[in-house]
Amino acid sequence: MEPVEPTLLNPEVPAIPEPIFLPPPAPPRQRVWLHVLLFVLTVCSTIWVGAQAGSLHEGIVFSAGLLSILTAHEFGHYFTARKYRVPVSLPYFIPFPFSLFGTLGAFIRMSPRIPNRKALFDIAAAGPLAGLALAIPLAYRGITLSTILQKSAVPVNSVKLGEPLLFQGLSWLAHGSLGSNFDLMLHPLAFAGWAGMFVTALNLLPIGQLDGGHISHALFGSRSRLVAGSMFGGLALFCLVKQNVTWIPLLLFLLFFGIQHPRSYHEGPPLDRGRRALGILLGAVFLVCFSLVPIKL
Repeated sequence: MEPVEPTLLNPEVPAIPEPIFLPPPAPPRQRVWLHVLLFVLTVCSTIWVGAQAGSLHEGIVFSAGLLSILTAHEFGHYFTARKYRVPVSLPYFIPFPFSLFGTLGAFIRMSPRIPNRKALFDIAAAGPLAGLALAIPLAYRGITLSTILQKSAVPVNSVKLGEPLLFQGLSWLAHGSLGSNFDLMLHPLAFAGWAGMFVTALNLLPIGQLDGGHISHALFGSRSRLVAGSMFGGLALFCLVKQNVTWIPLLLFLLFFGIQHPRSYHEGPPLDRGRRALGILLGAVFLVCFSLVPIKL
């Protein structure tokens, strides 16, 4: 006997209920006081580190410049995630006065349930773009305020920084060619801009769940695993051949949390041409902000 279909003429047969689509779960209530406390502690630690090489005023200038860049970066992620209705936390800043910058940066907690490649790309790209939009003018202004010295007059205990291509270009625009006998003593604002470029380059490494890992996965899908493995192996080989420990802490961190990007719940269609072009631009940003030896000991 064939099953009877429910119809208006046969009301005794129960109708199959329509599927119910629930909205994404609301994010847990945030402890705003914790975010504020961490930010205030990070302000204090960056001022303290910045003041070690000069005055309290210089520490405040460095802190304001660096935290402006980090805040722009994290809120770039935050507001884009909110746009796509992805549950996301406010930024957690990490104070660490025993480091070169006085902080280990900041991060946000975000649901892994990102709708598709488009959303993943947009959320990941928004942070570096927002941070770099501040890092470039702050670095340039700081470079114009920096002091040109003969190399023989540079203090012996000064930290020597590797200059990425973007920073070199801004220096050339501000002062022209310095010559082999001169060096630039960075103003605190220039140092903050340099740090912003350094953070941008680190985040754009196409590994794991760094911003670059998200962007690479959105662009290449499962092939991003090859990109991540190649980049990780290249940095490890550099450390081994050059006997340079600069990247060892980061490599251990990435090894612990995962080199490969986790598979998405729903890949969605490939990215459109505009986003692919922006992906190429972000690759160029990584190259001009990256330095294999950022700190010369």
